Amino acid sequence: MFEDFEEKRLDVGEAEIYLRHGGDGPPLLLLHGFPQTHATWHKIAPDLAKDYTVVAPDLRGYGDSVGPPDPEATDYSNRRLAADVVTVMETLGFSRYRVAGHDRGARVGYRLALDHPTCVEKLAVLDIVPTLETVELMDYQYAHEMYHWLFLAQPHPLPETLLNNEPTFYVDQLIESWAADPNRLAPEAIAEYHRCFENERVVRASCEDYRAGLSVDLDHDRASRAAGDQIECPVLALWGSASGTVDFDPLEIWTQWATSIDGRGLSCGHFLMEEAPETTLAELESFLT
Repeated sequence: MFEDFEEKRLDVGEAEIYLRHGGDGPPLLLLHGFPQTHATWHKIAPDLAKDYTVVAPDLRGYGDSVGPPDPEATDYSNRRLAADVVTVMETLGFSRYRVAGHDRGARVGYRLALDHPTCVEKLAVLDIVPTLETVELMDYQYAHEMYHWLFLAQPHPLPETLLNNEPTFYVDQLIESWAADPNRLAPEAIAEYHRCFENERVVRASCEDYRAGLSVDLDHDRASRAAGDQIECPVLALWGSASGTVDFDPLEIWTQWATSIDGRGLSCGHFLMEEAPETTLAELESFLT
């Protein structure tokens, strides 16, 4: 995976970010989700690198990136993670760039576009709606399907203790639950997710990420909504129509958060780039150009 990409580690102050970058052309930032790493982009990043300088980091605490020791939820807010990637891109010499994010990475992406609008030229958000909207939609049925939001946000060390007992089992269970066809995920990518999630530091970071999602991230979203803030750049929303959790219209929700929005559901589960790489790539290429 990522054979023609270079590896780099960058100190961003509170964290050390591991990334791969490759290609030539306008900068494109790819942000992964939970419980994954930058490896989730491995099927489409090489093709994107034919036209773009692709930067694919592990978010702080995830994968081979390192977050602050003894963290709290505020250390893993979408705002903090967005500030990390702004520093990464500035260090690499980019002040304005296109962004595509999946899952938690898409939440970092839309916060990046709200907090740093001059940095984001275009934004693609894959299989999410804004965090505040997700929580407000969470009736008992949605909570049953999205239980991990509530489980991972429980106080330390409850979820960490349980997850560290069987970390690879939990990763496999999530993939089985969220993918329409788990066999579409490459074994080498799953091996990377296993390797990283077997690290207790990564498990702690993941839990703090979800704790932030039910606390400080909601505060930031409420403040943005109350101020009437909207994402100013064009936004593409894609989602897996077979992910099993979408019983609402994502585009209708995103119109309240962005001035220019387009998108559609794809015939796959949650892991768009891995389950439907050709279609996802085509949608991204059309939008990004």
